[in-house]
Amino acid sequence: MNNLTSYHSFLKNKVRIDQGCGFPCEPSEVSSHCKPFTRDIVAWAVRGGRRAIFASFGLHKTVTQLETIRLTLEKSKGKRGLIVCPLGVRQEFKRDAVERLKWKEPPMFIRSIKEASEGGIYLTNYETVRDGKLDPRKFDAVSLDEASVLRGFGGTKTFREFMNLFEGTNSYRFVATATPSPNEYIELLAYAAFLDVMDVGQAKTRFFKRDATKADQLTLHPHKEKEFWLWVASWALFIQRPSDLGYSDEGYELPEIDIRWHEIRTDHTDAGTEKSGQGRLLKDTTFGITEASKEKRDSLPGRIEKLMEIRAEDLKAHRLIWHDLEDERRAIEAAIPNVVSVYGSQDLEEREQAIIDFSDGKIQELAAKPVIAGSGCNFQRYCHQAVFLGIGFKFNDFIQAIHRIQRFLQTHRVRIDLIYTEAERDIRRQLEEKWRRHDVLVANMTAIIRQFGLSQAAIAGALERSLGVERTEASGNGWKMVNNDCVEEVASMKDSSVDLILTSIPFSTQYEYTPSYNDFGHTDDNDHFWQQMDFLTPQLLRVLEPGRVAAIHVKDRITPGGITGLGFQTVQPFSDECVAHFRKHGFAFIARKTIVTDVVRENNQTYRLGWTEQCKDGARMGCGMPEYLLLFRKPPTDSSNGYADVPVVKEKKEWDKDHWKNTDGYSRARWQFDAHGFLRSSGDRLLTPEDLKGLKHDQIYKLFREYSKGSIYDFENHVKIAEALEEQGMLPSTFMLLPPPSIHPDIWTDITRMRTMNSLQAAKGKEMHLCPLQFDIVDRVIIQMSNPDDVVFDPFAGIATVPLRALKHGRKGIGCELNPRYFADGVGYLSAAETESRMPTLFDLEAMTQKKEVI
Repeated sequence: MNNLTSYHSFLKNKVRIDQGCGFPCEPSEVSSHCKPFTRDIVAWAVRGGRRAIFASFGLHKTVTQLETIRLTLEKSKGKRGLIVCPLGVRQEFKRDAVERLKWKEPPMFIRSIKEASEGGIYLTNYETVRDGKLDPRKFDAVSLDEASVLRGFGGTKTFREFMNLFEGTNSYRFVATATPSPNEYIELLAYAAFLDVMDVGQAKTRFFKRDATKADQLTLHPHKEKEFWLWVASWALFIQRPSDLGYSDEGYELPEIDIRWHEIRTDHTDAGTEKSGQGRLLKDTTFGITEASKEKRDSLPGRIEKLMEIRAEDLKAHRLIWHDLEDERRAIEAAIPNVVSVYGSQDLEEREQAIIDFSDGKIQELAAKPVIAGSGCNFQRYCHQAVFLGIGFKFNDFIQAIHRIQRFLQTHRVRIDLIYTEAERDIRRQLEEKWRRHDVLVANMTAIIRQFGLSQAAIAGALERSLGVERTEASGNGWKMVNNDCVEEVASMKDSSVDLILTSIPFSTQYEYTPSYNDFGHTDDNDHFWQQMDFLTPQLLRVLEPGRVAAIHVKDRITPGGITGLGFQTVQPFSDECVAHFRKHGFAFIARKTIVTDVVRENNQTYRLGWTEQCKDGARMGCGMPEYLLLFRKPPTDSSNGYADVPVVKEKKEWDKDHWKNTDGYSRARWQFDAHGFLRSSGDRLLTPEDLKGLKHDQIYKLFREYSKGSIYDFENHVKIAEALEEQGMLPSTFMLLPPPSIHPDIWTDITRMRTMNSLQAAKGKEMHLCPLQFDIVDRVIIQMSNPDDVVFDPFAGIATVPLRALKHGRKGIGCELNPRYFADGVGYLSAAETESRMPTLFDLEAMTQKKEVI
């Protein structure tokens, strides 16, 4: 079997369809007390073994979970099953088990494994698992009910950390919740990771554009939107009504909803000032979370007055009063003496009993925050009115709260009253826009279910990726671009036909550039990636001129603590693996140049090097990527949070208006330097902080760099200058203003990160490259490591950065690219730049063809 034949076999082996880990199950095996559409869903979930059920409000998610866990335990011979649910919801499971499924005994609610000494299905709440009182690894099957409630525990980070408690533990796992909020993609990815469908990082790179300034800020690639939702549908069932699965909707029509907006006047006397110092006449309507909270407090008397007007229309009505702030709760209790409140510091038993009593009609009016009682609870039996004392930015909490009463089996018209101020008009606009997008998402997913039903084979067929690519070539004077698999392309090139190889290889599973199985990013892990590289690298050695250089751009990667099991993030030495790989195939390793990146921007992307985390435990933090200094750490006894047994604790040194709160503390400025991957040795010539006062950021950056090049370096003075800028409110939190510059030729700290082909792509409104190579890097390698007229080759050319820069510097550029869009854009740029390069004569072209035969 020749090399390409082996390669094609390798690619075919990538085509794997997830068959699930469940058991054969037919709807007839599900309890006859279930609705027909419920039996179909349960059978589908049991067959999959790890599935998500995104069913609309009132479509029997409790019954579905109970039957799914029961049948899974029965077929797997498991002993114990666990359903984790929000506070106030356990009575729904107990009621449905006895009244609907006709179980003799309801499932038992437990708070420790000691209470589950025998087999069976048990209930617990999220707080019990989160606080470590109950180990989910002691159960054979687990279902998470309304898992989106986890975001109320502290946001996305807590959501994913909770999911990690289950990772690698239970063979059979399920999620049952209502339709996720639009654009809450990280929530969907967390569910996929919990179900062992796909790692979060892999899913991010496959489907989403990254926001370089903030972690988990995801935007779907337009060309991957259909593929993404088909992928979700392969492991998650979106169902809005029984007719989505071919059944009658009789009895499952949502009640009519009456939305009433109540705008009250805003007090503009404290409108604030602009950044310029100019006073505002009116309050800004596009404020953030902090300003929104202040507006709520300022307008509280007026909103309470409006609430009392609404109540006066029907004083006997059972009513929900939703609020967000503790001040609001206290104001509600003062205005309505008989109201019952539930809140975070309340005893869990007392809180849950209040929710149960309101659900059963024993309480007339309940005041609560959506993050506490807005998920899972069924209030439709006695209540059909809800008043929002204020509105906010969190659409998921908002829509969940509404559907506590607007759900199937509600017999009344639902009334929703929303109170807001003039200054909150933009918040209202955002909520309504998110609601519209939510409806679009529901329609898209419903269409997929109606088209494919519960057939995994049909969805898998629609998801099938391409295998192979039809070769396309474009060329001009001094350049050539080929749309092809680089392994196949390099195999066709002649020996010693390239003078310099310059490329940024795919970073294993970090980025996926095309939906093709030929894509090197479409691999399972690092080992799988290097197996594909094994077909390419020997060919690169063959086509390279003897004695010449292959310059390979790589970056080390971070492995999350949930994957390592250590509780803290570690460095995956991808660059070291690359060195070993190329040496294995005959290349000699001769040098390493370090390209220093911005540690503050990196932390915004990964949350790995945070100032707060450094203050909690300095032993937990590494430094910016990449680095030569290797730091090794012994895992702590407790791996749940990754902190040392005796943490290296620091008190923050924070600037408050005109003085330091703690002069001996640990400043944000010093943290930035400690987190940086490059340190200079000390000297004795100082630059005073006063020298930088009044200058703009770009002026400070340039001045400090020039000063550092010609001065003896002093680390403490460097920190002092940054702290002086922090005192003046001039130290940015989104990028590092004063990075330590290098005077060593192999450590490059002056690379302009934004100077890439993406600048041209953005200007033309075209698709941005996932990982563009900076011009500064390419130019230096080409000039240093090649001669004029040499052939420079990039097997992963992207949008033709390397061929274009080669042409600019009087070389000949060749690129190979698998992505047809990138290829077409690259050809366009090369064609436009062709006339700017030196035009070869007929004799030049003939001589070049005789020697290289590549252009």
